[in-house]
Amino acid sequence: MTPIDPAKFRDINPGERLLMGPGPSDVPARVLQAMAAPCIGHLDPYFLATMNETQQLLRHLFQTGNALTMPVSATGSAGMEACFVNLVECGDEVVVA
Repeated sequence: MTPIDPAKFRDINPGERLLMGPGPSDVPARVLQAMAAPCIGHLDPYFLATMNETQQLLRHLFQTGNALTMPVSATGSAGMEACFVNLVECGDEVVVA
């Protein structure tokens, strides 16, 4: 097998773009900077404290005392499904189009 010379390949860095489609969308510099921060685990005390704070803020935003108020890390469609399944109960009739 012939060795590959990495110098022959360009870096994946297309530069700044204005994305006008349904997705992916432009990411603000502030978000890119946050994404460059070290990752933390889901059981890390810092993560747990951040999650608790986020839950408190969501309860305030939605004006609820529900202890099961949770942020959803998913697509918009998954968020809408999470909302919908909390509005119907077992035995309810629903229309799916």
